[in-house]
Amino acid sequence: MSELPETDQELFWRGQFGDEYSARNTGLDIIAANVSLFSNIFAKLPKIDSVIEFGPNIGLNLRALKILFPDQAQVAVEINEFASKRLKESMPEVKVFNTSILEFDHKVLGQGACDLALIKGVLIHINPQQLPMVYEQLHVSTSKYILICEYYNPKPDAVPYRGHSERLYRRDFAGEMLDNYQDLSLVNYGFAYHRDPSFPQDDITWFLLEKH
Repeated sequence: MSELPETDQELFWRGQFGDEYSARNTGLDIIAANVSLFSNIFAKLPKIDSVIEFGPNIGLNLRALKILFPDQAQVAVEINEFASKRLKESMPEVKVFNTSILEFDHKVLGQGACDLALIKGVLIHINPQQLPMVYEQLHVSTSKYILICEYYNPKPDAVPYRGHSERLYRRDFAGEMLDNYQDLSLVNYGFAYHRDPSFPQDDITWFLLEKH
């Protein structure tokens, strides 16, 4: 893809705030919650042999998927350098690209796209004007499934995020992809609650889409 001016949101996550997020969000409890979530989502599907995650941070989602699919080939596209380095150190088998989602060139995937394109807690932080480009990245990077795990709202809105404005947006991300891509269908969806006594998530709604 051609170079684009960085959005305020990209600069925000590339810098100190992104570093602090990486240091703050870690731990086996998060991985356990992710294993529970992904086990539920993929229980009745064929084996997911390969995945590309956009915005994996230090790789807690990828580590959970590795527990479920030990032989899975994994690709990561992460804008924050600190997080990318930690991911490379902890999971050297993952192919990590330290770049913006908007600048990632899907052609580097080689012979074909991955079985799964995953994005979790990332679309909410994308500049809304750039969402069509991110949707396209998700679409072209997978041959089978797209998993979206985000804060849902039926109508687009913005809410304050840790004292910052224009850094967290909610909307029907999956619905917009279904409207824009006729080769996608909804397989399943669900909600993960922050008060779950065993495996809490951050009140995310997930949507699994299949590409035909």
